[in-house]
Amino acid sequence: MDRQAAVTTPVLPNEVRADVETLWRYHDMHHKLRPCDVGIGLGSHDLGVAVVATQLFHAGLFPWIVFTGANAPTTIERFPQGEAVHYREYAVEHGVPAASVLVEPQATNTAENLEYSRTLLAEREIPVRSVLIMSRPYQQRRAYATCRLMWPEVEVVCASNPLELDDYVSSIGDPRRVVDMLVGDTQRIEVYAERGFAIPQEMPDEVREAFDRLVAAGYTSRLI
Repeated sequence: MDRQAAVTTPVLPNEVRADVETLWRYHDMHHKLRPCDVGIGLGSHDLGVAVVATQLFHAGLFPWIVFTGANAPTTIERFPQGEAVHYREYAVEHGVPAASVLVEPQATNTAENLEYSRTLLAEREIPVRSVLIMSRPYQQRRAYATCRLMWPEVEVVCASNPLELDDYVSSIGDPRRVVDMLVGDTQRIEVYAERGFAIPQEMPDEVREAFDRLVAAGYTSRLI
């Protein structure tokens, strides 16, 4: 049984592991978690966003959760009612009071996630001076850069479900998908800053070189 499990467990190819780990570390903002006025869970294919939002709510880090997200081609099958709706269902099923969870079901990208969440909170007259943004692990840096541009008056803390890289790959079940998404988000750090969608972020040479090697190896499905 153990031998069969070892064979079927999805793993990263050894030849790209070092480069994937480099990108993985780069996107983790390593923020120290602290209480914020609201938690915002960014929709995606990853239920781990709802998991960490639920855990941090119970830990007392925020009194409100906004789940934001419609659907994308990568999520429609898993979350047919919409990403935010399914995230809310998870949170309520795991003890978060329904009245403490707001749903924004229209956003289809990170900028919309933040813009629409901000509008929803303003409509509810919930004052916001600080936000704890929860996302996929490799979306942290892009979420931070986007929020700093679009919502500069709030303090931003980023968090994700605290899994190691191999555990995250196992939870998603598709190593290529994870690497493709990592590569795509790395490209977006610079492209979105150039297009005025986010503030610029430093990209160390080792990150750029790892990105180039992974693109050359064919991990390109999420490139713009």
